[in-house]
Amino acid sequence: MLRTSYIINNKEEVIKNLKKRNFDAEDLVSEIVSLDEKRKLIQTEYEALLAEVNTISKEIGELFKSGNKEEVPKLKERSLEIKNTTKTLSDDLNTVKADIENLLYQIPNIPHESVPIGNSPEENIVIEELKVNKDNDKKLPHWELAKKYNFIDFETGTKISGSGFPVYKGKGAKLQRALISYFLDYNINNGYEEVQVPYLVNEDSAFGTGQLPDKEGQMYSIESDNLYLIPTAEVPITNIFRNEIIDRVDLPIMKTGYSPCFRREAGSYGSHVRGLNRLHQFDKVEIVRIEHPEKSYEALVKMRDEIKKLIQNLELPFRILSLCGGDLGFTSALTYDFEIYSPAQDKWLEVSSVSNFESFQANRLKLRYKDVNGKTNLAHTLNGSSLALPRVLASIIENFQTDKGILIPKVLHKYTGFSIIN
Repeated sequence: MLRTSYIINNKEEVIKNLKKRNFDAEDLVSEIVSLDEKRKLIQTEYEALLAEVNTISKEIGELFKSGNKEEVPKLKERSLEIKNTTKTLSDDLNTVKADIENLLYQIPNIPHESVPIGNSPEENIVIEELKVNKDNDKKLPHWELAKKYNFIDFETGTKISGSGFPVYKGKGAKLQRALISYFLDYNINNGYEEVQVPYLVNEDSAFGTGQLPDKEGQMYSIESDNLYLIPTAEVPITNIFRNEIIDRVDLPIMKTGYSPCFRREAGSYGSHVRGLNRLHQFDKVEIVRIEHPEKSYEALVKMRDEIKKLIQNLELPFRILSLCGGDLGFTSALTYDFEIYSPAQDKWLEVSSVSNFESFQANRLKLRYKDVNGKTNLAHTLNGSSLALPRVLASIIENFQTDKGILIPKVLHKYTGFSIIN
């Protein structure tokens, strides 16, 4: 979330910049300013009374030392009166702080100055696109190929759990495992440390990275234990550093991890969710960086280039988009999306988002670093999908289909042990 002090000191700028998201923050900002004035008044009175209590305690001590105890009962009565008042003020202070925090949770991150203006995905800016050779040969969609070669079973997954939970088998299962291993090895070779993290997180973790309260309806929850199934490994990996103070010499921190991801995807219907296009459970490898604020955008470009090379190694047609304000995620200041081409569906499928959250997540997480002077400051957090498997797999299946079967990208051969599915 944004810092209260930043909003108050930059009211007009905050309101103006959030309009790029089509978000009207004027009423929220005004309410936060008003509540913060109330907080200051309560805080001033509260601290003055605490100071008076301390003064009274010293006076009582001096009176006892001098043997003059006549004023002591009166002072004690005043001290008790103050303590009752400060208890009420403390409760009022906590209420006002909670009200401010609830308002802060409703305000999205401020877009970076380079974010294009726009209201919908159609207004995202394509910054790089590999030319797609569209031939006249009829391409089968991945769900038909999966059935033809019997390596993904959508029907059995529906029987076991419901739609959006496919069963991978045989070479399909091994190809999944190969992709995960390759993505992890690639990231490790780029300097990321692999971590294995829990797939269930508590409420504090979900709040820390911004899934709550913004995406509460998209997460599966276990109410009896107040836990959530993770929608992405970003959540537990970033929360490793919640409430931590990092020495500046330890920056950047670079982590990668694999996890299954669980998303309710409520309201998703129609042909665009067919096959592997949109699932309730899917595998993904994530990269997360904790950066010094002065270096976070340099790091974002590095992450973008790493993901680009990863897709190039898979020999898949791709494009990179800069998301417009209206399509930007709640917590992100700047996001690049990667899409790969589905020839059978004749459309682009998103397989990665790489984002800089600046200090937005860190403020929630209380994730700080010590600068050269020993002062603590909020760090910047970044993350990217590297990569999400279902649509990568769908694109491989469709782009590498031949009359003899589905060829496997060369870079995966040492992981699969086979070069074709037939």
